[in-house]
Amino acid sequence: MFEKLSQKLNTVFDGLRGVKTLTEDGLSKVLREIRLSLLEADVALPVVRSILNELKEKMIGEKAIKETSPAETFTKAVHDELIKVLGEKIAPLNLDKKPSVILMVGLQGVGKTTSAAKLGNLLKTKENKKILMASADVYRAAAQDQLKTLCEQVGIEKLAIKDGEKPAEIAKRALKEAENYDILIFDTAGRTHIDDHMMDEAIDLSKKLNPTETLFVADAMQGQESLNVAKSFHEKLNLTGVILTRLDGDARGGVALSVSKTLNLPIKFIGIGEKIDDLDVFHPDRMAGRILGMGDVVSFVETAQAKMDTDAMQDMTSKMLSGEFNLNDMLNQMRQVKKLGSMKKILKFLPGMGGLTEKLESAGMNDKSVAHQEAILLSMTPKERANPALILKARKIRIAKGSGRPLGEIEKLLKQHEKMKKMMKQLQGAGGLEALAEKMPEKIDGIDPSAFFKK
Repeated sequence: MFEKLSQKLNTVFDGLRGVKTLTEDGLSKVLREIRLSLLEADVALPVVRSILNELKEKMIGEKAIKETSPAETFTKAVHDELIKVLGEKIAPLNLDKKPSVILMVGLQGVGKTTSAAKLGNLLKTKENKKILMASADVYRAAAQDQLKTLCEQVGIEKLAIKDGEKPAEIAKRALKEAENYDILIFDTAGRTHIDDHMMDEAIDLSKKLNPTETLFVADAMQGQESLNVAKSFHEKLNLTGVILTRLDGDARGGVALSVSKTLNLPIKFIGIGEKIDDLDVFHPDRMAGRILGMGDVVSFVETAQAKMDTDAMQDMTSKMLSGEFNLNDMLNQMRQVKKLGSMKKILKFLPGMGGLTEKLESAGMNDKSVAHQEAILLSMTPKERANPALILKARKIRIAKGSGRPLGEIEKLLKQHEKMKKMMKQLQGAGGLEALAEKMPEKIDGIDPSAFFKK
């Protein structure tokens, strides 16, 4: 998501590097290039016009053309404007009522049911809420079974369905059952397109449930069509927020920059993958940073703290610095890092690294190569992994056959391991873990980036 927009905007900024002053003609040219970049990313035309008007007013109004570096000024101006367009700040759910009712609406196939389960999982694990899930989808084959399976996966209760029960009856029973819960998440039926029956049913359910939150689930891959559908739902149901799914895909991403500004609706959560915990609170400032290639270190550390075994990582780092790091440790490290997601996903979090994805792919460094390395390590005996010096030619040939990888890859992995050991010994000479922790930034939004480097 946003790769092309990010590349195009950074090309514009790169063209300004070294330019000391910017003429009126130069400003017009830059704004035109930004306009084309936003339109190609499928951002709604009214939103594009608003962004450009704000940028022009800011650049001229602050006399930025004459007094500061054009590249730095434009980057900051675009960053600030993106934050404004994306909603400026996070929009928490209204969960003051008990039970709080969250109504999920949207078209079929956008990931609504999966998002309902992901949201339940997030509220259970991070907010310690007692959740009841229910679904009014009595039309789509296996819809109830899908939600039941997802609920069992995360340990959340689901309202049992009675044969022949209608959506309104399900809503009435769900409300009664939810009296012993903190939150009721109610999934509605979707259609491949908006029709009167679906909308009337959603309106009726909303009246019966009186939800504290009505969340529209939009597929970021569908572009402006998602925005048009959201408008129709908002007019009838008074939506309170949006969940954007498939933000990990290759869509142009314009709907993310359009929905909040156009409908005055906050994006509350974003789906960033297929796993049940791949749902994040939406931070406008962090997303703006990602779009401009500034990375998102805070989200990266949050993800790492949530998914990785901190004690195991600290122990592993200590071993690396002491020179005791063997191939068993390398295998464990690989498995810890895999919890964060794909290499492409990880690179997006890191400043200036998003553009490396294609270069790494062409160099053969991708998720497949990681899987191949894991296969090689698993084809070794525990004794060989503990003492790589034992792995001579005959053993290498056996490992190659067992893993199905060329002999050259086995040798390459062993050399990589040796390089890592040498590099870590050099770091140890520079002060070790404590010195590395001291160089990390202070806490940001309550997150301590140095946590993984402290004993």
